[in-house]
Amino acid sequence: MTGEESSRRPRKIVHVDMDAFYASVEQRDNPELRGVPVAVGSPAARGVVAAASYEARKFGVHSAMPSVTAQRKCPDLVFVKPRFDVYKAVSLQIRTIFAEYTPIIEPLSLDEAYLDVTENLKGMEIATEIAAEIRAKIKATTGLTASAGISYNKFLAKMASDQNKPDGQFVITPKNGSAFVERLPVKKFHGVGPATAEKMHRLGIETGADLKERTLDFLVEHFGKSGPYFYGIARGIDDRLVRPDRVRKSVGAEDTFSQDIHSFEPAREGLQPLIEKVWGYCEANEIGAKTVTLKVKYADFSQITRSKTVSSALSAIVDLEEIVALLLAPIFPPRNGIRLLGVSLSSLDRRRSEVTPQLRFLL
Repeated sequence: MTGEESSRRPRKIVHVDMDAFYASVEQRDNPELRGVPVAVGSPAARGVVAAASYEARKFGVHSAMPSVTAQRKCPDLVFVKPRFDVYKAVSLQIRTIFAEYTPIIEPLSLDEAYLDVTENLKGMEIATEIAAEIRAKIKATTGLTASAGISYNKFLAKMASDQNKPDGQFVITPKNGSAFVERLPVKKFHGVGPATAEKMHRLGIETGADLKERTLDFLVEHFGKSGPYFYGIARGIDDRLVRPDRVRKSVGAEDTFSQDIHSFEPAREGLQPLIEKVWGYCEANEIGAKTVTLKVKYADFSQITRSKTVSSALSAIVDLEEIVALLLAPIFPPRNGIRLLGVSLSSLDRRRSEVTPQLRFLL
């Protein structure tokens, strides 16, 4: 096959997503937690749910939910303190399994990653069979289940992995990619957060079909640099490559709140899921960070940022939590209600885990 023929050939992308990862690890390691609703996080009044088991999800408990709300929804909810060192070790086991099939792996966090298996180390032609093998090996090695999405681009593979959770997989072919997107509510699109979804709804865009009807000029006018991306995915098109060993200049997460925040504790609670998201990305990609930036947008849409740089890379999530709290405290009481908070890490650099050489002994 020539290089030109290869470039025209549809890619085979697998998105692997562990099922309720943190909570499932806790249930695996403690038999008393199996079959009961579990939340990883703190039960304190200011606590936030980091992850919820499927038993807890049946009651409406989910990650980023305040602990008091979770307890109200599920009185029998059992809280477990997170063990990020354990989650990272398990994540490295899973990564080793991925590496048996392809070197083109792009982790998104400790519990999910993209794999490009177009040309794979096993010489397997069918991507669904590769995904099934990987999921079976994860189960045999770790005792945990994973779901997978298989498609010809990253966006659709990510969307597909949610279709048959838990412990399932789903494929979206080039033939049905556009039709799949058309039926989907835009609020479920990967890359469309609550604030963007709300804006789309105000513009009359409820589904992928509605999004597809808008011109590129319209989307650029209303969504700026994200316009071309939205234009593409509405048609099942996403040309982004799976990028292994990518070190970004920065990594961040932000959230727009349904009600403005006026006091410190609700702000700290709202930041916790964002902290865990950016830390999970750094851990999964073995990246160190020295600079922490807090973003605050007020009800009048004015915004400020506050940053702190430390001399050596942050070594634990608790260090990040402490710095964010230090940056957050001086802005209270705020001159106006807070509608959005964000956390980003920069001054990133690759760091290699000491656990990696011992991986084979964990299997």
